[in-house]
Amino acid sequence: MSHDSYELKAEAREQVGKGSAREVRRNGKVPAVIYGDKQPPLAIALSYKDIFYKIHGGGFLTTVATIDVGGKKIQVLPKDYQLDPVRDFPMHVDFLRIGKDTEVNVDVPVHFINEDKSPGIKRGGVLNIVRHEVEFHCPANAIPDFITVDLEGTDIGDSIHISSVKLPAGVKPVISDRDFTIATIAGSSAMKPETTETAEVAPATPAAEAPAEEKK
Repeated sequence: MSHDSYELKAEAREQVGKGSAREVRRNGKVPAVIYGDKQPPLAIALSYKDIFYKIHGGGFLTTVATIDVGGKKIQVLPKDYQLDPVRDFPMHVDFLRIGKDTEVNVDVPVHFINEDKSPGIKRGGVLNIVRHEVEFHCPANAIPDFITVDLEGTDIGDSIHISSVKLPAGVKPVISDRDFTIATIAGSSAMKPETTETAEVAPATPAAEAPAEEKK
């Protein structure tokens, strides 16, 4: 299931707004907000180093965390973050409070296995990935790291739909009105042709000379 949970220490912020956020960043921290669960938003400041490595370490938006704000521990799920467009520094983070029955919509990566067992790919076909991620509705404490698509037995022209993917309990695609495509196996110019027998062609021979009596 989801990545291991982790804990972050934070300080409550008395003031909010652009000026306050700039001051937080000047002090080497990242401004953030915790909202949801029918409680008022809570403005906090987090360690820049902690947030930087969590964001760039993978799985940030699908991993439940605990934030310690002055001794009060709040379970949250990161919902969004902003990075400096030039330097990739974290500028702001939004967290959603997690209650015991909280359900969320999250984008989950798609992993593909057994490409070497796909007859179509072996013949030079190409895996055409339509969706690298799929948005799911699921319990906040049971978010999968990824979903797995098995390519064993797939051939040229096959399409893999969401209905063919085994999903964990409680995990449902947000798109529910159609059986959408995740990937296809497409042909390519490099595709190996089917093995077929070809008729032997006799080598060309010089034209037979005309009979002697016709040579006049």
